[in-house]
Amino acid sequence: MTGGLEAAVADVLARDACSGCGLCSRLDPAVRMELDGAGFARPRFTAPSAAIPDAEAIFRRSCPGVVVRAPAVPDGAAVHPLLGASLGVWSAWATDPEIRHTGSSGGALTALHAWLLASGRAARVTGAAVDDRAPRRTVPVSIMTRDEALAAAGSRYAPVAALDNPDVLVPGSAVCAKPCEISALRQSADDLVDGEPPLMLSFFCAGTPSQHATDALLATLGVDARDEVGTLRYRGRGWPGRFTATSGDRTVSADYDASWGSTLGPATQWRCKVCADAVGEAADIVSADAWEADEHGYPSFADGDGVSALIARTERGLRTIEEAVAAGVLELAPLTMERLAAAQPLQTERRRFLHARLWGSMLAGRRPPRYPGFALLRLSAAAPRTALRVLRGTARRVRAARAR
Repeated sequence: MTGGLEAAVADVLARDACSGCGLCSRLDPAVRMELDGAGFARPRFTAPSAAIPDAEAIFRRSCPGVVVRAPAVPDGAAVHPLLGASLGVWSAWATDPEIRHTGSSGGALTALHAWLLASGRAARVTGAAVDDRAPRRTVPVSIMTRDEALAAAGSRYAPVAALDNPDVLVPGSAVCAKPCEISALRQSADDLVDGEPPLMLSFFCAGTPSQHATDALLATLGVDARDEVGTLRYRGRGWPGRFTATSGDRTVSADYDASWGSTLGPATQWRCKVCADAVGEAADIVSADAWEADEHGYPSFADGDGVSALIARTERGLRTIEEAVAAGVLELAPLTMERLAAAQPLQTERRRFLHARLWGSMLAGRRPPRYPGFALLRLSAAAPRTALRVLRGTARRVRAARAR
């Protein structure tokens, strides 16, 4: 391979294929993850490259802007065509009422974080949380205690590069991160981690919105860009919970439809719109919202007690869930992949017609990442007319975006 890491990173950026995962910063100390003009986390070389050995080769087989490979199916796993492999799937919630209430849904991941730390199964859990010094922003964190796990509970609908944290490579750790970040870590762990790879936890991801979307949402609620923000939560403290922020003696909030549906969701980056694995297939354990469907089959966002969906992707993940249940940390109820798929129409429709979207992007001159092993052609071919419509629509949008 020629060109070096800096050229390989530049190619991903030029194709608008960067997910902002932060892998580059583990490969070269000259890389810093910073917000670009569009409000997304992007790598920037701030000094002459000092890449680790084989950095370019590791990048080219691990960067989710280059390739995301479908993981091998474990022995005995069931495979859902849209949601991937599972050794077990359940509705789940934290038995601790405070954790359940604070988390985005049933608090399953937060409960696991706190238990892994308390039991000594993990020395730390790396993830993302609010920046205490600038609450509009989200930053990578290393969680060491239950209190820190609670402080990091809840979704963060903003750019953060979870792998821009050296603790993700510490043996004996656990990592909770977006599916693209978990894929990058899974593919590079043998090269970067000295010992057993960390336990990898993830969640169903609808995409990373621009940081500008958070600022715009605050502005619609009367918090100007010049106003200091004291606290900011996107969800949680109820299910799905409200976007809530404080500024001075004011508290402002918006429900899930108004926050995610109207402002944050439409501002997701392009790479997320062509993602083959937003359901965390490379993780050991993945969680999601276990929405109840309305009479039309679409998720109902009526507030209530949170319920997570929890999937064991690997034997390690299954063993971890079983031990957490035995310890009284989680309560489980039966759930099928079919029911979960019905509760997650965004994920299923994106995967179903992604092959058409990828071709539309390529025909318009923007090369997306490669996704070997996901059987995307078979999915789109099952509904050719819809696939053709998606292809044309994607090509039109990409051409318009490139013309700006």
